[in-house]
Amino acid sequence: HEKLPSVSGKHRASSYDISAMDPDDESVTDFTKNELLVFKTSFARQKYGNTYRMEPYRKCESHIVRKRAEDILKQKLQDFKYIGINGAPTCTAISEDILAGVKDLGFDRYKYIVQLFLVQKTGQSIHIASRWVWDVARDTWVQAQYETENYIMVALVVASYFE
Repeated sequence: HEKLPSVSGKHRASSYDISAMDPDDESVTDFTKNELLVFKTSFARQKYGNTYRMEPYRKCESHIVRKRAEDILKQKLQDFKYIGINGAPTCTAISEDILAGVKDLGFDRYKYIVQLFLVQKTGQSIHIASRWVWDVARDTWVQAQYETENYIMVALVVASYFE
């Protein structure tokens, strides 16, 4: 047995006994290393180099996004009858459809936020306000709405440039 010197200073003094170590079995070690190498390379992530682009190839055009959102609202809500309980699932489904429709437009490097407001008309007024921190040159937002005699649905789509 070999005794290691004790550690002094801020740490407590301690000593460790080293017993005899088993010799390396080369056949097992080599097989394990090779197997591990194959395993690691099969799950390796592909790394991309920096593009150093500060502008998108295709900037988000608000009039195209508004038209797509209005078309989806009209298509999904033309036969919709509002009864309090069916509002939340309808809003969820329509917001997912609008998000998918806007992503299909192909504006690169944008992240989207879709908010829907469904309000039953009972003679009241409504004010919707949103605040965002963003880049005025690249980020944009649009509002689309669909209105019937019983309710109004307002969709707010925010497109934020993602570098």
